[in-house]
Amino acid sequence: MHSYEVEVKSLLGSPERAQEVREALKSADPSCKIISNNKQLNHYFVGSNLKELARAAAKHLPPDAANKLDDIASKAKDASVRTREKNGEVLLVVKASIDETSSENGIARLEFEEQVNMSLDELDKLVQNAGYAYQAKWSREREEYKCLGVNVTLDKNAGYGWLAEFERVVTDESEVSAAKAEITTLMAKLGVVELPQDRLGRMFAFYNEHWPEYYGTEKIFVVE
Repeated sequence: MHSYEVEVKSLLGSPERAQEVREALKSADPSCKIISNNKQLNHYFVGSNLKELARAAAKHLPPDAANKLDDIASKAKDASVRTREKNGEVLLVVKASIDETSSENGIARLEFEEQVNMSLDELDKLVQNAGYAYQAKWSREREEYKCLGVNVTLDKNAGYGWLAEFERVVTDESEVSAAKAEITTLMAKLGVVELPQDRLGRMFAFYNEHWPEYYGTEKIFVVE
């Protein structure tokens, strides 16, 4: 069964603004508390041979995960491929768009995320051997919360500064609109606004062009 990730981003910028959102989460839902705190390395790739990647990765995945990735590869017209190291775990991540937004940053996407028994460098080489090339490398610190049924993360991203992500995962495409409405309602309660897709795209493009300057650092840029 496929899962559909419905995600909306809000640019917070400063640590002070991130603290305001932490307090607003608690005010909106007194049961809200931090679920996890982790550091991540995320490597983004460009390429279009998802079927070849699915074939190459199959031997490193459980059969059901391999079948799921193969099915996404047969349907996807636009897919973002990533590798991730999270607290020592290495994951292969694929996000395929199901609306008019991009697979890299879109609001509603088919999602694949599976741990592999490889190092990050080994997984990167597997992806490259399937015809992909590095787009950029990202680093971030992430706090994860659950608030009124919505997954909320506060990310300290190299280059971007603090960013909030609001996510609901559903198993039927017909539920996507309702999930987006839930997220919009929560964001209004918290007093945060959606980062427009066009500005997010400009930020993403700027980082991709300059990522060696920011990866693993505390540096922040501003793109309007």
